[in-house]
Amino acid sequence: MREPFEEIPSVSDFVRYKLGWFLLLVGLVVAAAGIPALTESLNGDLLGAHGTLRNVSLANAPGTGVADDKAVYAYVPAMIRYYLQQDPILANVETYILTDKKQRDHVVENLHSMVVKAVGESGGYGMLIGPQSTSEQREKFRRLIDTEPRNYIAQPTLALSRAPCFMDGEIGARHIDLRPYILFGENVTLVPGGLTRVALRKGSLVVNSSQGGGSKDTWVLRA
Repeated sequence: MREPFEEIPSVSDFVRYKLGWFLLLVGLVVAAAGIPALTESLNGDLLGAHGTLRNVSLANAPGTGVADDKAVYAYVPAMIRYYLQQDPILANVETYILTDKKQRDHVVENLHSMVVKAVGESGGYGMLIGPQSTSEQREKFRRLIDTEPRNYIAQPTLALSRAPCFMDGEIGARHIDLRPYILFGENVTLVPGGLTRVALRKGSLVVNSSQGGGSKDTWVLRA
């Protein structure tokens, strides 16, 4: 459900969602807004007197939102080595932690070639793509980084793959990325295929749908 949580009226021990003329019983909630914001927007009716869920399940347990902090990404290789006693198979994109003065100085001096991301944002918001930015935009982010370095990370700008797309009656190249999906249970299974996200604007590196991106069919070819 993409509509805001405040549009979900709760009655008695059940949570209901109003969709046009219909009232739907809600049995599962993805707490993308965070537990405090979720319970506040539902007037506290989602949680019982002892903090237990009533007739509603959360798809993601309280506390797992820490993984949404983009700064955590920089420490994933260390986590793999610590918990699994293995070296990562795939290398991370080099990620700069801006609370470190040496890394911060390097990023600020090279904003023209960096991608800067707000650690708590998603959907392509709060982001600077250095090679496609103006001097005014870089100066704005320089001030933001100096004021709140913990709120940002930076990475080198990557050369995304391109694929042919039929756009406005013509075939042209657009930048893409592939988002794979992994099922984790008794076994770890990499799902064949995935989501190919497309930057629909010519030359753009932003594939997020909220920023004008789209998607393509993903074909898996096996020998």
